[in-house]
Amino acid sequence: MIRIDLEYFAQLRDEAGRPGERRETGAPTAAALYQELAAAYGFSLPAGRMRVAINAAFQPWDHPLKDGDTVVFIPPVTGG
Repeated sequence: MIRIDLEYFAQLRDEAGRPGERRETGAPTAAALYQELAAAYGFSLPAGRMRVAINAAFQPWDHPLKDGDTVVFIPPVTGG
């Protein structure tokens, strides 16, 4: 298990009911982590509609996670 910090924005913040958290996970990649979180919180956005940043840099969804990472899932932005 690794420990990561998560930040949630926009719709994900609403669905998780929190702005972020520290979480222990066995997820090896960002994609696997998002699946774990979607199951826990009922996230309605598919991963393909978002970007993922790990330690303040955009990464591919198959990027491996390591202990101490900060992960941010960035949903599409709308506005007017």
